[in-house]
Amino acid sequence: MKYLRNSLSSAFLTILTGCAALGTAPIKVGEPEQTIIAKLGNPTHRYQDGQDHLLEYAHGPWGQQTYMARISADGKLISYEQVLTAQKFAFIKINEFTKGDVLRMIGAPSETTYLTLSQLGVWSYPYKENGTWDSMMHVHFDHAGIVRKMLNGPDPHRDPDERFPFSMMRMK
Repeated sequence: MKYLRNSLSSAFLTILTGCAALGTAPIKVGEPEQTIIAKLGNPTHRYQDGQDHLLEYAHGPWGQQTYMARISADGKLISYEQVLTAQKFAFIKINEFTKGDVLRMIGAPSETTYLTLSQLGVWSYPYKENGTWDSMMHVHFDHAGIVRKMLNGPDPHRDPDERFPFSMMRMK
């Protein structure tokens, strides 16, 4: 029995050590861009923002997290944050923000569609609303690339409730 307990303890510690090794090293404000890329890998997109530039790290096509690393003109990290949040979406100003502004604020969309009746392009962003709810933010653009409206609702790709009309469960 003592041998089994020791073996289980050793196995548990080995698993924890392996899981810790899979995580990325923490990044710190002030680190050079090369260090950030060495730790996080190549960004999914790069955006210029005045003197600074942004490195986007999107997690999967339907991932609910996108991180932005802001790099100063001298090549040092200014900030690193998760941008698919209700707080960031709230900064997007209807009738003012452009596609470029949205890209710099929350990154590239997971999906793009076009609504022929309203003649609006839609960029969709899955995210965890309040850290709990599987949600989808839809940002609508006119032909000039100006944000005209935003709609939030459940993420149909993660909705297990078959009563939701666009549930993936129904599409089987």
